[in-house]
Amino acid sequence: MFSTLGLFQSLSCPEGSKCSRPWCLFSHTSDASQPPLIASVPVARPRALSSITTISRPTTLPSTIPAKRPHELSTSATSSVQKDVPTEPPIQRVKTASTTRSVAPRTTAHGNGVPILRVTPAQSQVAVPVRQTMLKSLYDHFVVLYEAILPSNPTLASEHALRQEEEIYNKSTKLTYRNAVINSIAALKRRPIPSGVSHPSVGTEGDIAARIESQKQLSELRLTRTVVQPLVMTMETMRYWGYITEVPHGEGGSKPDAKNQVKQCERCGQSFTVRKDPKKDECYYHWGRPFTKSINGMEYPNVSICGIFELGLTGEKLRFYSCCSKNANEDGCSRGCHVFYETDPIDLHTRHAFSPTRPPKYSHGDISVEACDTALDVVALDCEMIYTTGGMRVARISVVDGTGTEVFDELIRMDDDVDIIDYNTRFSGICQEKHEKAFLTLLSARQTLDAFINSETIIIGHALENDLKTLRMIHHRCIDTVVLFPHRAGPPYRRSLRDLAKEHLGTVIQAGDGSSGHSSVEDSVATLDLVRWYILNKKGTSQQS
Repeated sequence: MFSTLGLFQSLSCPEGSKCSRPWCLFSHTSDASQPPLIASVPVARPRALSSITTISRPTTLPSTIPAKRPHELSTSATSSVQKDVPTEPPIQRVKTASTTRSVAPRTTAHGNGVPILRVTPAQSQVAVPVRQTMLKSLYDHFVVLYEAILPSNPTLASEHALRQEEEIYNKSTKLTYRNAVINSIAALKRRPIPSGVSHPSVGTEGDIAARIESQKQLSELRLTRTVVQPLVMTMETMRYWGYITEVPHGEGGSKPDAKNQVKQCERCGQSFTVRKDPKKDECYYHWGRPFTKSINGMEYPNVSICGIFELGLTGEKLRFYSCCSKNANEDGCSRGCHVFYETDPIDLHTRHAFSPTRPPKYSHGDISVEACDTALDVVALDCEMIYTTGGMRVARISVVDGTGTEVFDELIRMDDDVDIIDYNTRFSGICQEKHEKAFLTLLSARQTLDAFINSETIIIGHALENDLKTLRMIHHRCIDTVVLFPHRAGPPYRRSLRDLAKEHLGTVIQAGDGSSGHSSVEDSVATLDLVRWYILNKKGTSQQS
C-alpha cells in the first residue's frame, strides 16, 4: 500500500460529515477551504417560453469553470437556464467559389486611357489587382507600338490590350499567368511599327495567328476551272450588270478619236470641245465621290458608288464630297482639263473594234490539247485607264494565274491619231514619264493575251465589265466580285475593291496618294484572293444573279 502525499488535505471533503471512507483524501477540519464545483447541468422542470421575461445569472455559478473559448462562458450559462430550448450543432460556414474560369470578363476601355478590368474576384483564378497591373503593362506597350496610327484610332491600344489580356488569361493558369504576360510583352517589342490599321503588326496574338492561317489557306487554294465553275455568271446576269456580250453593229475603229466634237465633261458636267491640247485649269471638279448627309446628325442612304450606305429617317439632307467634305454647291477642290467617258457600245466600237476571245485549240493526231493550247483555266485581270481624245482608253494590263503568279503586265500606248488628255494619275498610277516606255498597242496586246486567254478561260475581276470594255473584248465566262459581294443597298450600287479587301482579307490596297495611284497587279491579286475567300467561307453558295 502506497503512502499518501497529502495533496488534498487543504481541501474540505465534499461529503462532509457523511463521508464514510476509512482513509479520506480530503480534510474534515472546519478551517479547510471549499473544493471547486464540478460542472454539471442541473435538472429542472420545464417552463413555458412565454413566462421567461428575464434571465438572471445564478449566484452559485462557478467562476472557475475551465473553457476553451472565454466568450462561451456566458453562452453556457444562458443555455443552462434555457433548458427547454433544444440545441442544434453549429452550422459550418462553407466558402463558395466558382470552379469555372471567367471566359469573357467584363472590361471597359475609357477612350484613349488605360482600360479597366471589371470581373468578379471570386470568378478569377488570378487576383484582379494582378491582372489589372498586367493589363496596364500591355496597354503601355500597345501605345508605343501604335504610335503612328493612334491619332486616327485613339481606342485601338485599349481594345487590343483588353483582348490580349483575356487571351492570355484563358490560355494560362494561376502559376503561368505572369510569365505568359511577360512573353507577350516581349513579342510586342519585336513587332515592326505599323503604318496603318491593316498592317500585319496590328492586332492581338490571336488576330495575327488567325490572319496567318487565313493567308495560308488562301495561298494553298489553287483556283481551277472545276473549283470556280459554279461562280461563273450567266448571260442574263452579265447583261444586267452592263457587260457587252455581242460585237456591236457598225464598222469598228472608223472614228478613233472625237477631236473637235462637243462632249460633256465627266468631271464637272459642262459641255466642251475635244482638243488635242486642252487647257489644264479649265475644269473645277471634285475627284471624290458624293454622299448625302443630314445636318441634324442623322445619316441618309448614300447612293454613291463609294460603298457607304447608312440609313436615316429625319434631318435636312445635304450633299458633300468625300475628297474635301465640301458642299456640293461649292466650287470644286481640284483643277484640270475637261475629259469625257463613253459607255454606249456603238460609240466604243467606232473608237476601237470589239472582238471575241479566240476559241480553244484542239489536238491533232498525236499532239495533246495541252501542247496545242497554252491558255490558262483561270486568270484574274485588271486594267488602268487614262483619258484621251478617244475617250477613256486602257494604258496598263495586268494578268495573274490561278495561283496569283503574274503572267502579264504591260503598259499600252495609244493608237495613231489618239492623243492623251489626262493620265488620271491619282487612280491609274500612270504618269507621262512611265507611259513613254510603252511599246505595245491595244491590238498587239490582245494578240499577246491570246496565249493565256481563250473562250473557255474563266476571267476574274472587280467591275470586270469596265476592263473588258476598254480591252474591247467579248468574253462570256466571267466571275465578278461586285456580284459575289453585293452592296447592301442593292444594284446598281457597288462596294469598292479596297473596302472588300480590307474587310475580308485584312489587307490595304490602293493606299497610294495622288502621285502614286493604284496598281493593277495588286488589284488582280486582291480579286483572286476574294474569290478564294468566298470559296473557303461560303461553300455551297450558288451563283448570285
